[in-house]
Amino acid sequence: MSDETTTLADLRELVRRFVAERDWEQFHAPKNLSMSLAIEAAELMEHFQWIDMAESRRAGEDPARLAAIREEIADVLCYALALANALNLDLSEAIRDKMVKNAAKYPPEQSRGRFDPPPR
Repeated sequence: MSDETTTLADLRELVRRFVAERDWEQFHAPKNLSMSLAIEAAELMEHFQWIDMAESRRAGEDPARLAAIREEIADVLCYALALANALNLDLSEAIRDKMVKNAAKYPPEQSRGRFDPPPR
């Protein structure tokens, strides 16, 4: 199944079942999940530490490097989904709401091609 055919609900259910089958709900307090999410994000960052932006863009050209990055991204997403499950958050709604805020905060006419945030 691909991103084009898998829903966010499908992925949340996959993570929920995995956790339930192992009786890990007892350990999946939001505190623990948020810490695990940060740890996995740091592990993802390690793949890009000490390299410049151009080299980071070429990471996908090395199959072994890409496979390792792919696993770390999956870990990050799994913990994010587990946290959403633990807090019963609607992620689609959360992302849509956040993008509305981002659109107001970073209007295209002030933000296009800028590295720094637009002046307020």
